[in-house]
Amino acid sequence: MNRILIDTDVILDFLYDRRPFSDDAALILSRCETGQIQGFVTPVIISNLYYLLRRSASHRKVIDTLRKLLIVIGVIPVDGQVVTQALHLDFKDFEDALQNYAAENSGTIDVIVTRNTKDYKNSNLAVFSPESYIKYQNTVR
Repeated sequence: MNRILIDTDVILDFLYDRRPFSDDAALILSRCETGQIQGFVTPVIISNLYYLLRRSASHRKVIDTLRKLLIVIGVIPVDGQVVTQALHLDFKDFEDALQNYAAENSGTIDVIVTRNTKDYKNSNLAVFSPESYIKYQNTVR
């Protein structure tokens, strides 16, 4: 289970150094950088990150940050089928439904890593908090 979708909150924990969560987020992204984990996001996550980071930084700085991020993680698609599933199935948060079905439909994602695990209770994928995913990964090494 080394191909993971990294939710927006985990990346923001790292970028904003939000304690105590940033250490786990940094470790996950570090493992992506070294190839121990294959990390992915969706275009929706990139868009959300841009919007949120732009509140406190220039366009150029945010774009540079996102470019650096995409050196270590990949992007899985969100298509019409994903949107339709998100609109018709039982998720309370539409954005989380988009992430979930993009991950499920990609055929490449094993795990969703998020601090909002309760929002993914209807997922067919394994869902871990960053802390629990790191503990899990350390036990299977």
